Amino acid sequence: AKIPRSHFEKKNNSSTFSASQPVPAEWSECWTEVLLEADSKSMRSMSGSRRNSGSSLVSSSSASSNLSHLEEDTWILWGRIVNEWEEWRRKKDKLLKELIRKGIPHHFRAIVWQLLGNATDMPVKNQYSELLKMSSPCEKLIRRDIARTYPEHEFFKGQDSLGQEVLFNVMKAYSLVDREVGYCQGSAFIVGLLLMQMPEEEAFCVFVRLMQEYRLRELFKPSMAELGLCIYQFEYLLQEQLPELNVHFRSQSFHTSMYASSWFLTLFLTFLPLPVATRIFDIFMYEGLEIIFRVGLAILQYNQTDLIQLDMEGMSQHFQKVIPHQFDSCPDKLILRAYQVKYNPKRMKKLEKEYTTIKNKEMEEQIEIKRLRTENRLLKQRIETLEKYTEQFVSNLQTQLEQSRLREAELLGALKEMQDKVLDLEKRSSCLPDENNLATLQEEVKQMKLRELETLRSFREMQEAVTELNQRWQLHLSESPKKNAMNELQDKLMTVRLREAQAQAELREVKLKALQLESQNQIHSKLIGRNDQERSALQDRLQMVANQNKALQAQLNEMKRKQAESDCKSKEEVMAVRLREADSMAAMAELRQKIAELEIQKEEGLIQGQLNHSDSRQYINQLRDQIAELKNEVRQPSPHSHKRALSHIQVSHLSEMLGFELFHALLYWEEKKNKLRQVKTFSDILIPLM
Repeated sequence: AKIPRSHFEKKNNSSTFSASQPVPAEWSECWTEVLLEADSKSMRSMSGSRRNSGSSLVSSSSASSNLSHLEEDTWILWGRIVNEWEEWRRKKDKLLKELIRKGIPHHFRAIVWQLLGNATDMPVKNQYSELLKMSSPCEKLIRRDIARTYPEHEFFKGQDSLGQEVLFNVMKAYSLVDREVGYCQGSAFIVGLLLMQMPEEEAFCVFVRLMQEYRLRELFKPSMAELGLCIYQFEYLLQEQLPELNVHFRSQSFHTSMYASSWFLTLFLTFLPLPVATRIFDIFMYEGLEIIFRVGLAILQYNQTDLIQLDMEGMSQHFQKVIPHQFDSCPDKLILRAYQVKYNPKRMKKLEKEYTTIKNKEMEEQIEIKRLRTENRLLKQRIETLEKYTEQFVSNLQTQLEQSRLREAELLGALKEMQDKVLDLEKRSSCLPDENNLATLQEEVKQMKLRELETLRSFREMQEAVTELNQRWQLHLSESPKKNAMNELQDKLMTVRLREAQAQAELREVKLKALQLESQNQIHSKLIGRNDQERSALQDRLQMVANQNKALQAQLNEMKRKQAESDCKSKEEVMAVRLREADSMAAMAELRQKIAELEIQKEEGLIQGQLNHSDSRQYINQLRDQIAELKNEVRQPSPHSHKRALSHIQVSHLSEMLGFELFHALLYWEEKKNKLRQVKTFSDILIPLM
């Protein structure tokens, strides 16, 4: 059943479907019936006023005639378009394009955007509620940037407002669906615009489709390679269609990325007022990024005269304060200017290939430079490691050498002591009797023993004689001899006793000498044995010390040889590392030279292209023709010499001017710091001549 208009107005008391509020979900189901019941008179008057405003963007005469034959008003027309969407896309695509350029009524934007993006029935819509229950690593970043998204808009104003909450939900859900992109600043403005027109689930589906099908995903990737491509293409269009403004931007170092990056990332939503940006977004939903290039060039073309007279700071202020409010009253004027801009899709495809080639070369060069830097860093680390190892090895060798020298000194001291002992023993052994003297002493000892035996035998004989005398004396006493005979016998006895006493004394003396000789013999034999033992021990120790000395000397020589080899190896490695560093530096220098040559070729190509396409080429050709005519006049004989001289002067003057002009054209690209002055000088010279 159709819903009456009164019921429709009750449900929407404050600016139905306005850009400041999201469209409720239930309204999208009955849009067509409600709009067909709308007041036809008011719609006709509104459409008539729009037709009479002169801002219609229906460019082709056929499309205008078709619109004139349509007697339906705008609402009924768009209601029919929504109902017969597939038929309009197949059969009336040109007319639909013109209507979209003219502007989609804000009541229909939600459903038309969903139809344009083919986001009316997407599987990801059923996952939305589940995604909200999950946690995203980008939640803190999203929360931080939500307050900066449309801070003056009623729907998003205030902390924890409904607009901020649904914006957070959509951004969080997409960060979970596309984890490679996650969340990027600038995308929240696009989602915010969608939420102004439709509920959060539909806005999420449209945003997913925009990221997938409208190159936005490549723009918002961490590498932002697509943004670089867009800046490259926009710079080419600026150089081709607005060369003077491009020269001024370059002279002031006002790079394209400084003002155009936000245009591509936010689709003018942060640069232009919301009604104007929404009109651009309508066309973007149908035609893609082409409208961004067109609108950007139209804005620059409209402000070219003012921008050329400003410096870098003035241009920044102009972009921030003046340009955004130039088309508040008539956004159709901006759209009309945008479609007057020349845009060649084939040329844009070629520029995309060129940019891809350039980036691939840059990536290869960067990879090579990174490889060289990595190799250089590894070589430096290896050199440092080798230096540390060499220092440690040298210090260890020095320590071992000092220890070996100390041991050698100790061994030399011990060897000297042994040698002194050996010399002392040799001296002492020289004082001892030799083998012949020892044999003589042994013979003497034997003779002394024989003498002692003879003495004992004589002593026994004497004792026997004394005993016999005593016996005879006793016998004599028994026979009572006479006193004289007695005295004689006593005298003999005393004499015998005296001889006996002398013999005993001599015997004792002989025994004493024999004992002394025997003790000396034992002492000498012991000394000889000890000397032999000490001599053999000293000889063994001397041999051992000599062997140790030889081993230490061989070890010292081996250590010296190893140290020399290590020094040679370290020197060779250092030389190899230095050669590699030199090779890498040479390779880097060659790469830098190639880059410089490519930049010079690029600048020369730009200069040549500018000279070929500039208006001064015709003037240069005219000057060359005048020089040729004057040379012909000089060659012809003339009676007036002053005229000939004058023609010579004119020829030289024009040649100098022509050379001066070409010289300035080339010098203009080489000296970037004086570009503005040279352009002014160049124009000051050419304007009087022309």
